Parts: sequence; C-alpha cells; structure tokens
Amino acid sequence: MSRLRLAATAAASATVLLVAACGGGGGGGEPTAGGDGYPLTVTNCGTEVTFDAAPQRVVLLKSAAVPYLQALGVLDRVTARAGQYPKEYYDAATQTALDRIPLLTDKTDTSGHLQISQEVVISQQPDLVLGEVDNLSRDTLSAVDIPLLEEPAMCPDSTSTPTFDDVYAQMQSYGRVFGREAKATTAVTALKERMTAIRTKVGNGSGRTAAVLYPTVGGGTTYAYGTGSMAHPQLEAAGLRNVFGDVEERVFEVTVEELLGRNPDVLILLYGDGDPRAVEQALTGLPGAQNLKAVRDRAVLTQLFNFTEPPSPLSVDGLERIVDRFEATS
Repeated sequence: MSRLRLAATAAASATVLLVAACGGGGGGGEPTAGGDGYPLTVTNCGTEVTFDAAPQRVVLLKSAAVPYLQALGVLDRVTARAGQYPKEYYDAATQTALDRIPLLTDKTDTSGHLQISQEVVISQQPDLVLGEVDNLSRDTLSAVDIPLLEEPAMCPDSTSTPTFDDVYAQMQSYGRVFGREAKATTAVTALKERMTAIRTKVGNGSGRTAAVLYPTVGGGTTYAYGTGSMAHPQLEAAGLRNVFGDVEERVFEVTVEELLGRNPDVLILLYGDGDPRAVEQALTGLPGAQNLKAVRDRAVLTQLFNFTEPPSPLSVDGLERIVDRFEATS
C-alpha cells in the first residue's frame, strides 16, 4: 500500500528541551524580561534558540500555539497573526483576544500552505515567530536575528511517538520561554485533572474499534492515522481501539477496501476548514463506503484537525468531544 505523508503536517518530533543558560534562576518567582531565568536556550527541531528576555512582540504563522499562550496569559503579546483560526476552537475570551490581533493574511495555496512574504513578517519587527511555513524558514528569520519556534510535533524528521505528556511538556516549555512558569504549572495541573476525569468516565472502555481518517473533499486520497500520530493515544484514552494500531506511521493512504477489511465500529473524520458535511460526504460517498459498520450505524464524528493534532490543550478538548459523542452508544 502506498504511504504518503500529508504535506501540511510534518512528522512528530522530540519534546522541546529547555536549558537555562548563564542567567541566575532561583527563587521560584516568574522570570522578568531580561532578568532571572534569562538568557534561556531552547532546543527546537534540533536547533538551539536563545532568548535574552521574554518575548514581547510575537507573530503567529500557525494557530497551534494559541491555547498555550492563552493559558499562560500572554496572548496579548501577539502583535500579528497569519493563517486560519476557526472559531470552533476557542472560548469567548480567547476569541475576543484573537479578534484584537491584526490578521496579516489567511491566504493559502491549493494544498493548504500559508502564502505570506518574508518582508511582511519581518516588517512587524517580532522578537519571536511561532510556526514555520514553506516560504519563511527558520534560517531566513535567523539571518535577521528573529527566533522561530515550531510545535515539536510539527518538526520534520522525527520518529517520536506522541502522548498527552507532550502537551504538559510543551506548556512548561512555553512557560519558561515567556517567563510564566507558575502559570504553566497551574495550567498543567488543570489539564491533568481533566484527563483524570475523562479516564474515570471512560473506565475500561467500550472495547469498540475506531479509525481516524482525513478524507479529501472533492475526491482523491483518504488518509488514516497510525501509532505515530496523536490520534492513537487519543483513541486509547477514549476507550477505543485503533484499527490501524499495527501501523507505526503517522499518516498514510488507505483504500475503502482496506477500511472494509478492518471495519471499525467508529469513524472520526478530521478536516482543516470548510463544511463538515462535505467532509463526511467525501468518505461516505466513496464506492463501497456504505458497507462500513460505522457508516451504517451512523457512528461518525467529524471534527477540526487541531482537536487531534498536534498535541495541545485542544487535543484534550477533542478527546472530550469523542467521549461525549460515543459514550452514550457504547
């Protein structure tokens, strides 16, 4: 079977490692800009990035960091953003904060890649860019002394297997970078409490099988997620068994014939934007798909991509949605 990776989402990577360098850190308080805790060096996608102070002018090129920044109370340090920020992801307070941030562009190409010039980003005079895009690389920004951080799960060339622990680690990482370590600890505690409540609710699970898919609207390839994706631990936490749990790849092509052979009880369909009904039709309209047990039983949930990947607080939101949707029919 052909195995193609989605261009819009790179393979998962190692957890960000944070190392305080040359700055005195003690006392347990929050570091101040240019004060305790800085300089701070982080290793991100295999590259060392050093901060002399907590970032104050941040440009977002991807939405994945938003729930972290909001939890840390630093979303007001974002001076500009680009890309798409679906309202379904955010509570009222986060949406209000996002609405105050100027949108540079949400233009993408046919494969979903953000189209923005380096001149536009550099003109914002950021002291941190979050999210790497094809035509604006880390090296390009480094040449003009602008640091970039990517979500660890979006770094290329990594074989790490994601877990919910990655969410906690990344929250602590951002807490160090922004000088909000205490807030990060509080946020991690809250996330762990939610996970405990979910596990209590799920118990031993239903024993049902499931598949997480990314259909192509308008015809084309259907992708499935194996153990290298955040979809796998999410299904496990929901008490469901991934029918592609024997596939180590993160994402790969599947046919209707293979889906019928594995015949999951539950289907979760991911999409980037647009009409969720069209996403479901992209799968159920394929020849033979009506014979799938999940389709016959209407056990299909369609949800936005960041509710699963990359690992973030939204993955916990997505897990809660899965449990709420399928618990009553277990």
